[in-house]
Amino acid sequence: MEVQVKGEMAQVEDILGSFPRAEQSLIPVLQQVQDKLGYLPPAALARVAEYLRLSPSQVFGVVTFYAQFRLTPRGKHMVRVCRGTACHVRGGPSIRRAVEGLLGLAPGGTTEDMQFTYETVACLGACALAPVMVVDNHVHGQMTPDKARQVLEAAKPA
Repeated sequence: MEVQVKGEMAQVEDILGSFPRAEQSLIPVLQQVQDKLGYLPPAALARVAEYLRLSPSQVFGVVTFYAQFRLTPRGKHMVRVCRGTACHVRGGPSIRRAVEGLLGLAPGGTTEDMQFTYETVACLGACALAPVMVVDNHVHGQMTPDKARQVLEAAKPA
């Protein structure tokens, strides 16, 4: 674990070195750190705050304000199920229940094997295909609980 943290911090240092020490660098720095590490670990947030001469609470406030930032690692596969109106009236709740049962997760959770992270979203913008599920940026429309199972089974490691 310590080796991983050292490797992560080296990546953070590389990112910081490409930005000026200015408050306006905060969001782009956080975005790049998250892109590189997959999430924003506490040590990285502390180092970003130190580098940008901001308080840790200022950095944490930005991270928790914007939905794009994650404080926990996410799984290899990102599963999003729409809870918008069109999806809701066309069976979205049954899709969510099926996914939650298959993965054993509540929205926002990640499987113990780090294979899947599950989220529900207000709208995926594919109302004509409702109900919709997106796995790894691939849109799956006109979902049924059985189709959801098939999609998730296809994403599992062999």
